[in-house]
Amino acid sequence: MRAVRRGLARGMDRVRRRVLSGGADGGSALVEFLGVALVLLVPVIYLVLVLGRLQAATFAVEGAAREAARVYVAAPDASTGRARAVTAVGVALRDQDFGDDPSGALAVGCSAEPCLQAGAEVTATVQVRVPLPFVPSFVRDVVPLEVPVLAERTAAVDAYRVVQP
Repeated sequence: MRAVRRGLARGMDRVRRRVLSGGADGGSALVEFLGVALVLLVPVIYLVLVLGRLQAATFAVEGAAREAARVYVAAPDASTGRARAVTAVGVALRDQDFGDDPSGALAVGCSAEPCLQAGAEVTATVQVRVPLPFVPSFVRDVVPLEVPVLAERTAAVDAYRVVQP
């Protein structure tokens, strides 16, 4: 019986020493997990960043086009309408942290000439180019790595509009 106890004690001592020392593969599972996690996690984080920026651009151009069309048809004349529309586009783009030139991003089209006559329609088109994040400038010079985001809204000029002289 003593021999059996001694054999069990020796076996337990070996197991205890092996567990405490980490064995032959101690720590490799952690390194493998970190390697796989980085390979999978970095692209997912990049995708989330890109999609978030594209969603912000979509919000910006949708709001900018809607407001530009609305303020243009409410203006007393076409030049004032254009100035107000550019201002509305600038506010909407800055709201989502886009530094694009509002006058370059906005295109206004009219269904009639003169533009603000009663019953006409005014179409405001806003386009923003979203660059992919973390791409160096020397790569952008060779390959265009931007996603264009475009929105278009049409607003009708009031049918009972009175044209001011």
